[in-house]
Amino acid sequence: MTRADENRAVIEGFWHDLYRQDLAAAAARFHPDGEYTDVSTPEDDVARGPDEIIRRLTLAFGKLTGLSDERRHLVAGDDAVMTEHVEHWEWPTGETMALPVASVHELRDGMITRWWDYWEMNVLTAAAPQWWFEHVMQGWK
Repeated sequence: MTRADENRAVIEGFWHDLYRQDLAAAAARFHPDGEYTDVSTPEDDVARGPDEIIRRLTLAFGKLTGLSDERRHLVAGDDAVMTEHVEHWEWPTGETMALPVASVHELRDGMITRWWDYWEMNVLTAAAPQWWFEHVMQGWK
């Protein structure tokens, strides 16, 4: 198995964990100094290490009643994996969203060191309920 194949398997497992909302299992795939951010959020909104990553993901996804993705492409190399997908979010108050996302993961020694997501904030703001924004604005730090 090549390093690219190994990296693909790590990220496929990560997506599986994330979309079944096992955030602890997803975060366990990160290197202790690994980081996660959404590029469309403020520059200093970076979670570092598995504990912060769990808190950040819980803030965003914890109030959802449904979370899944529609995979379009997953391309793996020796140091990075790139995924194009559409996330499908469902809130308990009936709102839904299809959010196109490009994800970049960098890996070292079989662990994720960097996860940056690229998506359009206007898609989220048009779909998400006000109460969810109020919840998210409380922050994860």
